[in-house]
Amino acid sequence: MKKLFALTLALVAAPALLFAQATVSLYAGTIPNSIATNLQESSITLAGGGVRISNVVQPTLQVFRPAKDKANGTAIIICPGGGYARLSIDSEGSDVAKRLNDMGVTAFVLKYRLPNDQTQPDKTTAPLLDAQQALRLVRQRATEYGINPGRVGILGFSAGGHLASTAGTHFSAPAGDTKDNTSVRPDFLMLLYPVISFTDSLAHAGSRERLLGPAPTPEQIRLYSNEQQVTAQTPPTFLVHAADDKTVKVQNSLRFYEACLRAGVPVEMHLYPRGGHGFGLYNKTTKDSWAERLQNWLDANGWLTK
Repeated sequence: MKKLFALTLALVAAPALLFAQATVSLYAGTIPNSIATNLQESSITLAGGGVRISNVVQPTLQVFRPAKDKANGTAIIICPGGGYARLSIDSEGSDVAKRLNDMGVTAFVLKYRLPNDQTQPDKTTAPLLDAQQALRLVRQRATEYGINPGRVGILGFSAGGHLASTAGTHFSAPAGDTKDNTSVRPDFLMLLYPVISFTDSLAHAGSRERLLGPAPTPEQIRLYSNEQQVTAQTPPTFLVHAADDKTVKVQNSLRFYEACLRAGVPVEMHLYPRGGHGFGLYNKTTKDSWAERLQNWLDANGWLTK
């Protein structure tokens, strides 16, 4: 009877083990571009479900590892969205990580610092510092996580898509002052209803103001309008957007797609007529699954090959 109970318990616990996770700090010592503060991180659970985190002071990576028999050596860092004001840490983070585990991908949910004058001398560079440090850390621990350091991608939603696209277009001049020469260039980009442009006609006003302040200079707008930063070295890109998105105009993805074409960057885009903004893993207006499209794209490029 005891053996039967133990076997039953093991079978019940097995699915949870597939998504066994650990949380690691991005920085071993002093966090760069930070001010000592009493500000506390906050987390709220919405009435309809969903967790939102704000006031991030200690940036981390939450590690989601696939089953050993599925693991293929590819890693993807996930940047949740939230308008640079909060992080949709589950619907645009852990939920997606688990889906990537199904593909054999090791996933890392990035809890990055949100722009804040109280906690950062230069709030504009804080999120990018964290994204680039995440890329370094994953590559430096490649052996520990069983991944190929040449198969590390970054995926972002909404403002997290702006951060991911910034990482994919600003890697030649890493943010901050570091002597670490580990590459911060993502090997591929995945951008879901992303904020791309900070130009007046396309910008998501809240994201732009929170990152650049209320009166950004023309040079700041140009620098962080990532459709203007695409070069031939920009990583292969996968884009998803809904045409009826009223929060972040679909033209953000269209402009980035066009910029990739001009630069000769391999790019694939999937547009849905409906879906609005913030649909996360599931666009309930269609039977089509962008995650399946992503899996096909990753597979076609050899990133799911063991």
